[in-house]
Amino acid sequence: MALDIEYSTFFKSDLPAPSQRWSGFPKYNFIGGHNDAESIPVDDMIKSISEVLKREGRTLATYGLQHGPQGYKPLREFISKKVNKRSGLSVSSDDILITSGSGQALDLINAAFCNPGDTVIVEQFSYGSAINRLRRIGVKPIGVPLNDEGIRLDLLAERLEDLLDKSIKPKFIYVIPTVQNPAGSIMPEKNRLKLLEISKKFQIPIVEDECYADLIWDRSRPPALAALDEGNRVIHCGSFSKTIAPALRIGYLIGNWNVLSQLLALKSDGGTGALEQMMLAEYCEANFDKHIKSRCETLEKKLRILTEAIEANFGTSAEFEVPEGGIFLWVTLPDSVDTVRLARIALSEGIAINPGPEWSTDTVPARSKLRLCFG
Repeated sequence: MALDIEYSTFFKSDLPAPSQRWSGFPKYNFIGGHNDAESIPVDDMIKSISEVLKREGRTLATYGLQHGPQGYKPLREFISKKVNKRSGLSVSSDDILITSGSGQALDLINAAFCNPGDTVIVEQFSYGSAINRLRRIGVKPIGVPLNDEGIRLDLLAERLEDLLDKSIKPKFIYVIPTVQNPAGSIMPEKNRLKLLEISKKFQIPIVEDECYADLIWDRSRPPALAALDEGNRVIHCGSFSKTIAPALRIGYLIGNWNVLSQLLALKSDGGTGALEQMMLAEYCEANFDKHIKSRCETLEKKLRILTEAIEANFGTSAEFEVPEGGIFLWVTLPDSVDTVRLARIALSEGIAINPGPEWSTDTVPARSKLRLCFG
């Protein structure tokens, strides 16, 4: 279709490259955070949405379902029970803001805290979308290396000292302490306490992303940073994308009212999807624990099949730490391998993989790494 106007001349500067038209998933898809289609509890979802619509469907006539802009109260009540039981928090529904996925939660935090030119501390290998979101608004993400216990706290303290010597104070520290994405590590409780001490010493808040924390098998789960925090230094976010279904786009933020009230003032979408909230609240109240148990059992089996296949076909050329939860495997190939180039070649053969640099603040350390989704 011919255009009468050249829109590109009106676009703002510094936009990302335009998206390509979607042409379908590759035959072998190891990218993104997709769930196995068989894991979606369709029948129970149908039952849940039918029951809640019969009971409360007429509340769709108002924005917020007559529960206010923080979100559908029964869902917030379920989330409070979930995080109090599983993550060790002590919160009520009033401490929770429902968002359109954890992505919107991060956007709201960035909008409230960051100006162009600001700095944010992140793990060197981290959620690619979180890194990109910061860069797109002119914020510099500074990466701190990880080990098998999460972010290197000694290097974090050094980095903060160096920045303060230059009169640079980061706006916040963004971490994924429980089933880190992409590395899969779980930060021990002693490290969490030390991280909170660092936050207190430097007076820098923490944004804790717990999107994968419910998907842990065969081990006890450390309390969330927000549960250990005694100074309201932690903003906690989570999601149902990995536990229930990515397409539902339901996330949440937990924090004190001083923070939530400001984030709520920036949330200009008229409310997160009502049907999704209603269905999730109804479904999760009756089925969440059972569903998570089944999902973790399936994920652990799929991970075992994946690691056995890699060992059989790559031998010692592929190195990885077997995660204790989540849906990703972080693989290191020989230094000579460029995984960006490898991803292009693999895609031409119908295999999609995430090259390491997409999940890193620094290209060089991630050059020979790749992330595989087994969700």
